[in-house]
Amino acid sequence: MTEFATSADGTRIAYDRQGSGPPVILVDGAMQFRAFDPATVEMAGELARHGFTVYHYDRRGRGESPAAAPITLGQTLDDLRALIDVATEGADDAVALFGSSSGGAIALAAAASGLAVSKLVLWEVPLNAELGTDGAECLGGLRERIEAGDGDATIEYFMKDMPPEWLAGAKASPGWPIMTAMGPSLEPDSEALAWTQSAARPALWAGITQPTLVLVGEQTLDLMTPAADSLVTSLPHAFRGTVPAADHAWEPKAMALAIAGFLVD
Repeated sequence: MTEFATSADGTRIAYDRQGSGPPVILVDGAMQFRAFDPATVEMAGELARHGFTVYHYDRRGRGESPAAAPITLGQTLDDLRALIDVATEGADDAVALFGSSSGGAIALAAAASGLAVSKLVLWEVPLNAELGTDGAECLGGLRERIEAGDGDATIEYFMKDMPPEWLAGAKASPGWPIMTAMGPSLEPDSEALAWTQSAARPALWAGITQPTLVLVGEQTLDLMTPAADSLVTSLPHAFRGTVPAADHAWEPKAMALAIAGFLVD
């Protein structure tokens, strides 16, 4: 049954809660929300069966968490803070975060901002070169298209550096109108990725002292291996892991097992 947390500006954030045990919040990446992402829904159930209370929410501007543009990274972190308050019942406890793809960059920003995070699990965060400028340039271009109100152009621009067959498949699918409608909610993804290039990463992430599992698939895209290497090198307490996966898509039971194994260690 859908529940709601209230963010700092009054926006209602929809979430599902299942299981019993230490809390884990799933931070979706681009194009993901509960009704549009059956793999993460299945994984949440598997993780709950491993003995965790799992919170799977619709990010601001998606699914049952409607919000008007602009949607910022700061607002997204406020939403996470509200969910952490729910998960800890306002106590001084911390929660684990699983960040998927660009959601991993948001999870990193949450930890760096001082939110009550106990551990991080990061799945194939698509980082580009340290101290590069492409993230900021992409953020600027994305904002222009969001402000113009062109949903097709927004998604096409966001996916321009992905394998071309991904965009072709998306445009041919019945889900394309859903994707174009969530265009404004991609700004925090792009903003978080630009932030990862805003300073030398060891300095930028020096305060992220939580144990962190950096996961990649057994068959991964070329950029994910150097991105994972950068995370492990730059974060104070990061470890590398591999799960059965290909083309940025993972098997739910295997992912739940990898997360659970790390969180109970």
